[in-house]
Amino acid sequence: MFIYPVNDRIHLRLLTLQDADAVFQLTDTSRQYLREWLPWVDSTRSVDDTRRFIQFSLNQLAANNGFQVGVCYRGELVGCLGLHDIDWQHRLTSVGYWLGEPFQGRGIMTDAVRAVVNIAFDEYQLNRVEIRAAVDNRKSRAIPERLGFLAEGCVRQAEWLGDRYVDHVVYGMLREEWLAAREGS
Repeated sequence: MFIYPVNDRIHLRLLTLQDADAVFQLTDTSRQYLREWLPWVDSTRSVDDTRRFIQFSLNQLAANNGFQVGVCYRGELVGCLGLHDIDWQHRLTSVGYWLGEPFQGRGIMTDAVRAVVNIAFDEYQLNRVEIRAAVDNRKSRAIPERLGFLAEGCVRQAEWLGDRYVDHVVYGMLREEWLAAREGS
């Protein structure tokens, strides 16, 4: 099983089908909180829905097209994080993440995203990583901002979210910028 230590309290691990119950339970207990910004929450109605997502993510990894991992805080699964499709020709990807409501505000996801960006640039040798977040989703936007991503623009009506379209801010980071910032710290 893939386990990636982030720090003394956080590690990332590959999701397996045995995690379906735990991931669904985390989704379900944070449903009202998560559904404000994540359109997939309402279509995740059962453990089987979560199982299908995990199988999709395992297929994604097998096809060398990104990955999805569980974010564990002090041994407990608290969220998910991953690289969306990888464009190998242009050497770019995007990062997506979510965290259960009780675990917000502890820096967990910022540290976890930093680790995944390191993987994207160091191990996958990608040139560009994007993070997109709804304009009004301040908590999600704070992560790329803390990590030094550049807000490159706004995509209007980028996502249908329940009963409305939301605009997305596109954040970008280039490999050379990431490596220079890391060496400078």
